Amino acid sequence: MGKQTALYAKHTEAQGKIVDFGGWDMPIHYGSQIKEHNAVREAAGMFDVSHMTIVDVRGPDAKAYLQRLLANDVDKLKETGKALYSGMLNTDGGVIDDLIVYRMEGWFRTVVNCATREKDLEWMTAHTKGFDISLTERPELAMVAVQGPEAIGMVKKIRPEAADLIDGLKVFQGLPQHGWFYARTGYTGEDGLEIMVPQEEVVQFWTQLIEAGVQPCGLGARDTLRLEAGMNLYGNDMDESVSPLIAGMGWTVAWEPSDRDFIGRAALETERASGIAMKQVGLVLETRGVMRSHQKVVVDGTGEGEVTSGTFSPTLQYSIAIARVPATTGDTAQVDLRGKLTDVRVIKLPFVRNGQKQF
Repeated sequence: MGKQTALYAKHTEAQGKIVDFGGWDMPIHYGSQIKEHNAVREAAGMFDVSHMTIVDVRGPDAKAYLQRLLANDVDKLKETGKALYSGMLNTDGGVIDDLIVYRMEGWFRTVVNCATREKDLEWMTAHTKGFDISLTERPELAMVAVQGPEAIGMVKKIRPEAADLIDGLKVFQGLPQHGWFYARTGYTGEDGLEIMVPQEEVVQFWTQLIEAGVQPCGLGARDTLRLEAGMNLYGNDMDESVSPLIAGMGWTVAWEPSDRDFIGRAALETERASGIAMKQVGLVLETRGVMRSHQKVVVDGTGEGEVTSGTFSPTLQYSIAIARVPATTGDTAQVDLRGKLTDVRVIKLPFVRNGQKQF
């Protein structure tokens, strides 16, 4: 038996199929992954993401510490609540984890992945030396992601006291109110909110969302939605052996100011100077078949790569994949599907945003 969120009983009550995910017992679906996926694209769906790890960084050196720890630069965050996506790198430039950091009033809130929690906390703690800061994990907060074109309206109906705050949120901004934290962020390619809720209040909130018509969704729909949106999954599309420059995360590396010595910088500068050998792309298979992780990608006259994430796209009705391929790859390639090389289109990510095809 794995760890359970405060919503576990609600998942089993709703006949959710429970699987192990990073040591947590989580629902993969509630009967129809396709129905859940489509609810997010067309109306509103919600996910229990309480397994994510919230870590608050406080103290006089909080900003300087995060400027050293992260490849992106928290000094970009000029407005309270504004959020930043970043890789946390090792000294070789590999991705220990990807995370979100919010600038608060004199401190910062970070949200890291559940599967990497222990190594993240160990790494973050190991690099506090020389900085006057504290790291505080917040396990008393549950987290619910409500996503889709009707998501924000649904939450405002249930939480009218937060309507003005929610209306004022910019994309990629989060603000607290009465012990809750509302962030206009997500992992689906749709507008919506990720809401941190005191554990003792989350069951009522979840129940109210169901009563309002929001579809509970599991990990299966979360994966097809994020893949359509061209968003990386840690452990598939990047890990400690993969640099952000070849994992489609080059935009998250803040090279300026040039004297900011973030962990992994020297390795990335060497890699950039010598030329990036591989790049991240999207693959589209409009004929029969489904692309899956670890399948070989062959680029005629150039070399080989690999599918890092692949699935059947419920929105597009054919298979899509994220792949790592030679940097000189053009707009066509082949994928080895059960020993047969099958032609695919190569596109720039994402595949879908706000319900619309992007290529």
